Amino acid sequence: MEIKSSYLVDSHCHLNFKDFNDDFDKVLLRAQESNVRVMVSISTELDEIDKIINISEKYDNIYCTVGVHPHSTNIDNQIDEDFLEKKSKNSNVIGIGETGLDFYYENSKKEDQIKSFKKHINVSRNTQLPIIIHTRDADDETCSILEEETKNGKFPGIIHCFTAGEDLAKRVIDLDFYISLSGIVTFKNAEKLRETIRNIPLERLIVETDSPYLSPEPMRGKRNEPSHVVHTAKYLANFYNVDEDDFFALTTNNFFEIFKKAKRPLNEQ
Repeated sequence: MEIKSSYLVDSHCHLNFKDFNDDFDKVLLRAQESNVRVMVSISTELDEIDKIINISEKYDNIYCTVGVHPHSTNIDNQIDEDFLEKKSKNSNVIGIGETGLDFYYENSKKEDQIKSFKKHINVSRNTQLPIIIHTRDADDETCSILEEETKNGKFPGIIHCFTAGEDLAKRVIDLDFYISLSGIVTFKNAEKLRETIRNIPLERLIVETDSPYLSPEPMRGKRNEPSHVVHTAKYLANFYNVDEDDFFALTTNNFFEIFKKAKRPLNEQ
Protein backbone atom coordinates (compact mmCIF):
# COMPACT_ATOMS: atom_id res chain seq x y z
CA MET A 1 0.00 0.00 0.00
CA GLU A 2 1.37 3.41 -0.97
CA ILE A 3 2.14 5.72 1.93
CA LYS A 4 0.45 9.09 1.61
CA SER A 5 2.68 11.64 3.33
CA SER A 6 1.23 15.13 2.95
CA TYR A 7 4.14 16.88 4.66
CA LEU A 8 7.01 18.35 2.64
CA VAL A 9 10.72 17.73 2.34
CA ASP A 10 13.28 20.41 1.51
CA SER A 11 15.63 18.24 -0.50
CA HIS A 12 18.38 20.85 -0.90
CA CYS A 13 19.38 23.62 1.50
CA HIS A 14 22.57 24.94 3.10
CA LEU A 15 21.87 25.10 6.82
CA ASN A 16 25.53 25.54 7.73
CA PHE A 17 25.80 28.87 5.92
CA LYS A 18 26.36 31.95 8.07
CA ASP A 19 23.02 33.35 6.88
CA PHE A 20 21.36 31.14 9.51
CA ASN A 21 23.74 31.80 12.40
CA ASP A 22 21.53 34.28 14.21
CA ASP A 23 18.19 32.44 14.13
CA PHE A 24 18.90 28.79 13.34
CA ASP A 25 16.43 27.36 15.87
CA LYS A 26 13.70 29.74 14.68
CA VAL A 27 14.35 28.63 11.10
CA LEU A 28 13.78 25.03 12.14
CA LEU A 29 10.66 25.98 14.09
CA ARG A 30 9.19 27.78 11.08
CA ALA A 31 9.90 24.71 8.97
CA GLN A 32 8.04 22.55 11.47
CA GLU A 33 5.12 24.99 11.56
CA SER A 34 4.97 24.85 7.75
CA ASN A 35 4.90 21.03 7.84
CA VAL A 36 8.36 20.74 6.33
CA ARG A 37 9.43 17.70 8.29
CA VAL A 38 12.68 16.67 6.60
CA MET A 39 15.61 18.75 5.33
CA VAL A 40 18.84 17.89 3.53
CA SER A 41 21.82 20.19 4.14
CA ILE A 42 24.11 20.04 1.13
CA SER A 43 27.90 20.14 1.15
CA THR A 44 29.78 22.51 -1.15
CA GLU A 45 33.36 22.37 0.18
CA LEU A 46 35.56 19.85 1.96
CA ASP A 47 36.11 21.97 5.05
CA GLU A 48 32.39 22.20 5.82
CA ILE A 49 31.63 18.48 5.70
CA ASP A 50 32.25 17.83 9.38
CA LYS A 51 30.12 20.81 10.43
CA ILE A 52 27.25 19.66 8.24
CA ILE A 53 27.46 16.13 9.61
CA ASN A 54 27.46 17.53 13.15
CA ILE A 55 24.28 19.49 12.43
CA SER A 56 22.60 16.39 11.04
CA GLU A 57 23.59 14.36 14.09
CA LYS A 58 22.03 16.93 16.41
CA TYR A 59 18.61 16.98 14.71
CA ASP A 60 16.60 13.90 13.80
CA ASN A 61 14.98 15.51 10.76
CA ILE A 62 18.14 16.87 9.09
CA TYR A 63 20.19 14.78 6.70
CA CYS A 64 23.24 15.83 4.72
CA THR A 65 25.51 15.10 1.77
CA VAL A 66 29.27 15.12 1.16
CA GLY A 67 30.94 16.72 -1.84
CA VAL A 68 32.41 19.80 -3.53
CA HIS A 69 30.52 22.36 -5.63
CA PRO A 70 31.91 22.96 -9.15
CA HIS A 71 32.69 26.56 -8.14
CA SER A 72 35.12 25.22 -5.54
CA THR A 73 37.08 22.60 -7.46
CA ASN A 74 40.37 24.40 -6.91
CA ILE A 75 43.57 23.04 -5.40
CA ASP A 76 42.19 23.31 -1.85
CA ASN A 77 39.15 21.20 -2.66
CA GLN A 78 40.62 18.35 -4.72
CA ILE A 79 38.61 15.40 -3.47
CA ASP A 80 39.87 11.98 -2.58
CA GLU A 81 37.31 9.32 -3.40
CA ASP A 82 38.25 7.19 -0.41
CA PHE A 83 37.74 10.21 1.87
CA LEU A 84 34.24 10.84 0.50
CA GLU A 85 33.32 7.17 0.75
CA LYS A 86 34.48 7.08 4.35
CA LYS A 87 32.42 10.16 5.24
CA SER A 88 29.40 8.75 3.39
CA LYS A 89 29.24 5.81 5.80
CA ASN A 90 27.76 8.12 8.44
CA SER A 91 24.10 7.21 8.86
CA ASN A 92 22.99 10.80 8.23
CA VAL A 93 24.85 11.17 4.93
CA ILE A 94 22.34 10.28 2.22
CA GLY A 95 23.83 11.76 -0.95
CA ILE A 96 27.00 12.73 -2.84
CA GLY A 97 27.58 16.35 -3.88
CA GLU A 98 26.68 18.85 -4.83
CA THR A 99 28.89 18.45 -7.82
CA GLY A 100 28.57 19.04 -11.54
CA LEU A 101 29.56 21.65 -14.11
CA ASP A 102 29.10 25.43 -14.16
CA PHE A 103 30.48 27.03 -17.30
CA TYR A 104 28.53 30.27 -16.78
CA TYR A 105 30.67 31.69 -13.99
CA GLU A 106 33.62 29.35 -14.54
CA ASN A 107 34.95 30.09 -11.05
CA SER A 108 37.01 26.92 -11.46
CA LYS A 109 38.75 25.58 -14.55
CA LYS A 110 36.62 23.38 -16.78
CA GLU A 111 39.07 20.49 -16.60
CA ASP A 112 39.06 20.66 -12.78
CA GLN A 113 35.26 20.65 -12.71
CA ILE A 114 35.07 17.64 -15.03
CA LYS A 115 37.67 15.72 -13.05
CA SER A 116 35.87 16.40 -9.77
CA PHE A 117 32.48 15.52 -11.29
CA LYS A 118 33.75 12.13 -12.43
CA LYS A 119 35.22 11.41 -9.01
CA HIS A 120 31.86 12.15 -7.38
CA ILE A 121 30.19 9.84 -9.88
CA ASN A 122 32.57 7.04 -8.90
CA VAL A 123 31.66 7.52 -5.24
CA SER A 124 27.96 7.56 -6.08
CA ARG A 125 28.33 4.37 -8.11
CA ASN A 126 30.27 2.65 -5.34
CA THR A 127 27.94 3.70 -2.53
CA GLN A 128 24.68 3.84 -4.55
CA LEU A 129 23.93 7.14 -2.82
CA PRO A 130 22.34 9.63 -5.24
CA ILE A 131 24.60 12.23 -6.79
CA ILE A 132 23.31 15.81 -6.55
CA ILE A 133 24.16 17.63 -9.77
CA HIS A 134 24.52 21.35 -10.41
CA THR A 135 24.61 22.22 -14.10
CA ARG A 136 24.65 25.65 -15.73
CA ASP A 137 25.56 26.45 -19.32
CA ALA A 138 26.85 22.88 -19.58
CA ASP A 139 23.82 20.82 -20.57
CA ASP A 140 25.44 18.72 -23.28
CA GLU A 141 28.68 18.18 -21.39
CA THR A 142 26.76 17.15 -18.26
CA CYS A 143 24.57 14.69 -20.15
CA SER A 144 27.46 13.25 -22.14
CA ILE A 145 29.44 12.56 -18.97
CA LEU A 146 26.44 10.99 -17.22
CA GLU A 147 25.60 8.80 -20.21
CA GLU A 148 29.19 7.68 -20.67
CA GLU A 149 29.71 6.99 -16.97
CA THR A 150 26.48 4.98 -16.78
CA LYS A 151 28.07 2.48 -19.17
CA ASN A 152 30.52 1.67 -16.35
CA GLY A 153 27.67 0.94 -13.95
CA LYS A 154 24.46 2.73 -13.01
CA PHE A 155 24.19 5.24 -10.18
CA PRO A 156 21.20 7.25 -8.89
CA GLY A 157 21.06 10.99 -9.41
CA ILE A 158 19.22 14.29 -9.18
CA ILE A 159 19.48 17.44 -11.27
CA HIS A 160 19.09 20.01 -8.53
CA CYS A 161 17.55 23.46 -9.01
CA PHE A 162 16.56 22.52 -12.55
CA THR A 163 16.74 25.40 -15.05
CA ALA A 164 18.02 23.54 -18.10
CA GLY A 165 16.39 22.73 -21.43
CA GLU A 166 14.15 19.95 -22.69
CA ASP A 167 17.03 17.92 -24.08
CA LEU A 168 18.73 17.61 -20.70
CA ALA A 169 15.43 16.81 -19.00
CA LYS A 170 14.71 13.98 -21.43
CA ARG A 171 18.22 12.57 -21.33
CA VAL A 172 18.48 12.46 -17.52
CA ILE A 173 15.00 10.99 -17.15
CA ASP A 174 16.07 8.28 -19.58
CA LEU A 175 18.87 7.56 -17.09
CA ASP A 176 16.23 7.20 -14.32
CA PHE A 177 17.37 10.41 -12.66
CA TYR A 178 15.11 12.78 -10.75
CA ILE A 179 14.58 16.52 -11.26
CA SER A 180 14.39 18.95 -8.36
CA LEU A 181 12.51 22.23 -8.74
CA SER A 182 13.25 25.36 -6.73
CA GLY A 183 11.60 28.72 -6.20
CA ILE A 184 12.85 29.84 -9.62
CA VAL A 185 9.82 28.15 -11.15
CA THR A 186 7.57 30.75 -9.45
CA PHE A 187 9.43 33.75 -10.90
CA LYS A 188 7.50 35.87 -13.39
CA ASN A 189 10.33 35.65 -15.93
CA ALA A 190 10.55 31.84 -15.75
CA GLU A 191 7.99 31.08 -18.45
CA LYS A 192 10.52 29.16 -20.55
CA LEU A 193 11.36 26.96 -17.56
CA ARG A 194 7.67 26.31 -16.89
CA GLU A 195 7.17 25.22 -20.49
CA THR A 196 10.15 22.87 -20.19
CA ILE A 197 8.86 21.17 -17.04
CA ARG A 198 5.25 20.90 -18.20
CA ASN A 199 5.67 17.34 -19.48
CA ILE A 200 8.17 16.01 -16.96
CA PRO A 201 6.77 12.84 -15.33
CA LEU A 202 5.49 13.77 -11.88
CA GLU A 203 6.98 10.60 -10.43
CA ARG A 204 10.40 12.09 -11.17
CA LEU A 205 9.91 15.43 -9.37
CA ILE A 206 11.11 16.60 -5.97
CA VAL A 207 11.21 20.11 -4.49
CA GLU A 208 13.86 22.21 -2.78
CA THR A 209 14.70 25.71 -1.60
CA ASP A 210 18.47 25.94 -2.22
CA SER A 211 18.24 28.29 0.76
CA PRO A 212 19.49 30.78 1.71
CA TYR A 213 19.17 31.59 -2.02
CA LEU A 214 16.31 31.81 -4.52
CA SER A 215 13.29 32.62 -2.36
CA PRO A 216 10.08 31.82 -4.24
CA GLU A 217 7.23 34.23 -4.77
CA PRO A 218 5.80 35.76 -2.59
CA MET A 219 8.99 35.75 -0.49
CA ARG A 220 11.30 36.85 -3.30
CA GLY A 221 13.90 39.36 -2.17
CA LYS A 222 14.08 37.88 1.33
CA ARG A 223 16.49 35.28 2.64
CA ASN A 224 15.25 31.84 1.68
CA GLU A 225 14.76 29.09 4.26
CA PRO A 226 13.27 25.56 4.34
CA SER A 227 9.77 26.71 5.33
CA HIS A 228 9.51 28.55 2.01
CA VAL A 229 9.46 25.29 0.05
CA VAL A 230 5.73 25.23 0.74
CA HIS A 231 5.26 28.19 -1.63
CA THR A 232 7.02 26.37 -4.44
CA ALA A 233 5.08 23.17 -3.80
CA LYS A 234 1.73 24.97 -3.75
CA TYR A 235 2.60 26.79 -6.96
CA LEU A 236 3.53 23.53 -8.67
CA ALA A 237 0.41 21.75 -7.44
CA ASN A 238 -1.65 24.44 -9.16
CA PHE A 239 0.61 24.39 -12.23
CA TYR A 240 0.14 20.63 -12.65
CA ASN A 241 -3.53 20.80 -11.61
CA VAL A 242 -2.99 18.38 -8.72
CA ASP A 243 -4.56 18.56 -5.26
CA GLU A 244 -2.06 20.19 -2.88
CA ASP A 245 -2.00 17.34 -0.37
CA ASP A 246 -1.59 14.85 -3.19
CA PHE A 247 1.27 16.85 -4.68
CA PHE A 248 2.98 17.17 -1.30
CA ALA A 249 2.65 13.41 -0.83
CA LEU A 250 3.89 12.74 -4.34
CA THR A 251 7.09 14.77 -4.00
CA THR A 252 7.73 13.42 -0.50
CA ASN A 253 7.34 9.84 -1.67
CA ASN A 254 9.62 10.60 -4.62
CA PHE A 255 12.20 11.93 -2.19
CA PHE A 256 12.24 8.68 -0.22
CA GLU A 257 12.41 6.69 -3.45
CA ILE A 258 15.63 8.38 -4.53
CA PHE A 259 17.12 8.96 -1.06
CA LYS A 260 16.71 5.39 0.11
CA LYS A 261 18.99 5.86 3.11
CA ALA A 262 16.70 8.50 4.63
CA LYS A 263 14.14 7.30 7.15
CA ARG A 264 10.57 8.46 7.18
CA PRO A 265 9.57 10.48 10.27
CA LEU A 266 7.72 8.67 13.02
CA ASN A 267 3.95 9.20 13.17
CA GLU A 268 3.60 10.22 9.54
CA GLN A 269 0.52 12.18 8.60
